[in-house]
Amino acid sequence: MPTTAPPSTRQSDLVRAARRESVTRTPVWFMRQAGRSLPEYRAVREGIPMLESCMRPDLVTEITLQPVRRHGVDAAIFFSDIVVPLKAIGVDLDIVPGVGPVVARPIRSAADLDQLVPLMPDHVPFVTQAVQQLVRELGEVPLIGFAGAPFTLASYLVEGGPSKNHEKTKALMHGDPDLWDALCARLAQISGEFLRVQAQAGASAVQLFDSWAGALSKADYAARAMPHSATALAAVADLDVPRIHFGVGTGELLALMGQAGAEVVGVDYRVSLTDAVERLGPTYAVQGNLDPALLFAPWDALERRVREIVEEGRHAPGHIFNLGHGVLPSVDPDVLTRVTALVHECSTR
Repeated sequence: MPTTAPPSTRQSDLVRAARRESVTRTPVWFMRQAGRSLPEYRAVREGIPMLESCMRPDLVTEITLQPVRRHGVDAAIFFSDIVVPLKAIGVDLDIVPGVGPVVARPIRSAADLDQLVPLMPDHVPFVTQAVQQLVRELGEVPLIGFAGAPFTLASYLVEGGPSKNHEKTKALMHGDPDLWDALCARLAQISGEFLRVQAQAGASAVQLFDSWAGALSKADYAARAMPHSATALAAVADLDVPRIHFGVGTGELLALMGQAGAEVVGVDYRVSLTDAVERLGPTYAVQGNLDPALLFAPWDALERRVREIVEEGRHAPGHIFNLGHGVLPSVDPDVLTRVTALVHECSTR
């Protein structure tokens, strides 16, 4: 089944930058722009649990569109959560406010893997419906689909929830590598199919989000995480959608993250775009990388840093302006609107 992204989005600055083609100006969007900081988001989400809100197509559509309307960004990011496909196949988990995903039955043995059945499109009809609605509403503005990477999903499943040190995860990875790889192989199928469902419904690009990959050494990432991310990214290789691969604290892993099968490598704020391009070479576009905390700085300091990043990006094979991680909940939305306008103003070719 071919991708059904509108042909017009193929010529959008975001898709062109991802493909290392010429653009009219640097495209900009913000990770976690859909929700969190917007008062209109809090209004429509009031009284609705996170996972439920991700499974209601009309609500997903509205939340995804809000930052496009408000900020004038160059792409929408599909409103969801990395654990949605796990919930959809029956894993007993919940997103606890102030904590994050909490898993009722953590994976510690081979018997625990029976929770992870293959994801099929029929598990997530609400995703297909929401993406199709969004593509109609967005017109020439591209929609980015996303999924969590196998390593990050595995960490939540093994730890039972968020972890600072990933001690249970690393103990399993090294202590029972066969079980680890069996777990991640199942998650690679789930993540890959989740990306594919979104791309087939009309998403113009996809992002694989590996929140915790920076906790790994380069050798461990190459041996125990990268192959499974490669499987997930390969699931959309035939659909002609650019693939973005992002992780936090992954400066030492950038080249490997590109080699896993991405056209664009996301760069967090700890590494300059100049250094990232040097590490990646001419084969990849880059995305990033304003420190989200700088959105709270005085405007003159913030403007100076935005202009520096845009200038660094001019020397990349392709550049998508973004944050070096997600929008913080307490940020002033008007600042994001101003940053969007500034990027457009100072990058117009």
